[in-house]
Amino acid sequence: MKITSSLTKPNSIESDAIITAAYSDEQYNSTMLEIDQLVDGQISKLTESKDFRANSGEVLTLFTSNGHRIVVVGLGKKDKCDLGTLQTATSKAIKALVSTPANTVSNFMTSLEFHNTDNATACKVIAIAASHAAYRYETTKNFKKDNIHHIESMELYTDDKHSNDVAQASAIAEGVETTRELGNLPPNICNPKYLAKKAKKITKKYNNCSLTVLNHKEMNTLKMNSLMAVARGSRNNPKMVVMKYNGADKNQKPHVLVGKGITFDTGGISLKPGANMDEMKYDMCGAATVFGTFVAVAEMQLPINLIAIVPAVENMPDGDAYRPGDVVTSYSGKTIEVLNTDAEGRMILCDALTYAQEFEPQVLIDLATLTGACVVALGHVASAVMGKETQLKQDILQAGTDIHDRAWELPLWDDYQKQIDTSFADMQNIGGFPAGSITAGCFLARFCEDANWAHIDIAGTAWNNKKEGATGRPVAMMAQYLINESNK
Repeated sequence: MKITSSLTKPNSIESDAIITAAYSDEQYNSTMLEIDQLVDGQISKLTESKDFRANSGEVLTLFTSNGHRIVVVGLGKKDKCDLGTLQTATSKAIKALVSTPANTVSNFMTSLEFHNTDNATACKVIAIAASHAAYRYETTKNFKKDNIHHIESMELYTDDKHSNDVAQASAIAEGVETTRELGNLPPNICNPKYLAKKAKKITKKYNNCSLTVLNHKEMNTLKMNSLMAVARGSRNNPKMVVMKYNGADKNQKPHVLVGKGITFDTGGISLKPGANMDEMKYDMCGAATVFGTFVAVAEMQLPINLIAIVPAVENMPDGDAYRPGDVVTSYSGKTIEVLNTDAEGRMILCDALTYAQEFEPQVLIDLATLTGACVVALGHVASAVMGKETQLKQDILQAGTDIHDRAWELPLWDDYQKQIDTSFADMQNIGGFPAGSITAGCFLARFCEDANWAHIDIAGTAWNNKKEGATGRPVAMMAQYLINESNK
């Protein structure tokens, strides 16, 4: 869905539908009164009769005399309306239109004054939420063309001062959609080779982007033995995808993002239970997030340098698969005792993180659907942030708050490190039942001792269920973090 800003008044709109919003405890503003006139005062009448109370999430759909739809969504009391309220209300308004013939929408929610946020943030949250609600996965589905209706574009009413905020939101929304589409693709399509091809398409689109892809022979030569151990059981050869965006002086150190790209995870020899194993196509959502963030940054043309690294691997059981009890030597030279082949994400990330430090990053952040323990700890609401660098963690958390794509810090104290000590190698690849998300972070920390590094576990936020699929989180948080960095 294309998103643009507009100053066009409601009575001059030619869109198929208009979206507006109202508080339950405040008089209608001039924009709402203009919209009310388009439906002969029906909104006011329904408000007076209490048929429409503008409670949070309440939706009213009306028609103008020429058949255009007017969707009014309630925001509840003004002083209770926050970014979450705006996000939910926008989603409900768009979903009231997605099954209709409406292709173009004008959104006047931003004509309101907000009590708990500023208009710039409101513009971003509304635009991103609208795009999210309008998205529909169709790549591997058969639709009769006549029955498909898409919301192709949305104009967001705002003044010139906030047009850049809308442009940034549009770029972020495109990144979110990229991430969702990659996450939702089946694993027989979205394998390591496919991710490399997708990276080529993305980097070719922008003049200031470039691509390097390491194949399995090159990674073997480099002795990325930890990553290659995971890859051994699959007939789909691994790839190390390296996308570069140059938006600043070449001497400016890059921000480097590393995304876990397990395109399908059976658990390997430590085989997962069969129930819901199909959801393990989402185990590459860290990689998908890095792809989406890269797209958003390139669309915005932020004045930073960014490198996106994706170790893309499939974890399968096979006669040549790595097994519990193996000891492998990582790219860093540190040895790892494998106790569980289903703790494969950290095995590929440790080599990718070591490789990433060769680019001398000013910031190094990895994103991964790393542990089920993270879902137990934080559910599907917040991503987990870990690291030793206090300022970096605070900056990431603040970005999540800014854009309502929230995260929460988990401790990475040295007290937890002893859980991954072993008598047979420098470390073991699992720390046991207690604090599973934290000990996974401790494992990665051993490969980032000299880096300004943070780890983000997105196991609970990257996808929800089979119906919704990939959420596109936390692209918005990462894009906002990089926006904030570019403004420093």
